[in-house]
Amino acid sequence: MKKILFVINDAPYGDERPYNAMRHAMNLAKRDEVQVMVFLVADSVYCARKAQKTPDGYYNIERMVKSLAKRGKVATWGTCCEARGLGLDELTEGVEMGNMDLLGDWTLEAD
Repeated sequence: MKKILFVINDAPYGDERPYNAMRHAMNLAKRDEVQVMVFLVADSVYCARKAQKTPDGYYNIERMVKSLAKRGKVATWGTCCEARGLGLDELTEGVEMGNMDLLGDWTLEAD
């Protein structure tokens, strides 16, 4: 099994980088021989915030994160969440709060 790690840094709706990274990760996660891990740092921790409401026809990063958490692993950097006032109870289902050790572990696991 191939293990792929995505590290995302940007806010969910400021530009399309997080959206495109999530689309790529979701495409890979559909494949049986691939495990996807997504680590959210800096402003990208907002990608995992639950109860996001976007206009009709506009992508919703929270739904993408939730889908990825069911098929692979998704974590936020706890320090980045704390700095932005986000607690674990505000993160979407399936997302864990991580740290440097978890990111290091995932990096070493990834192909």
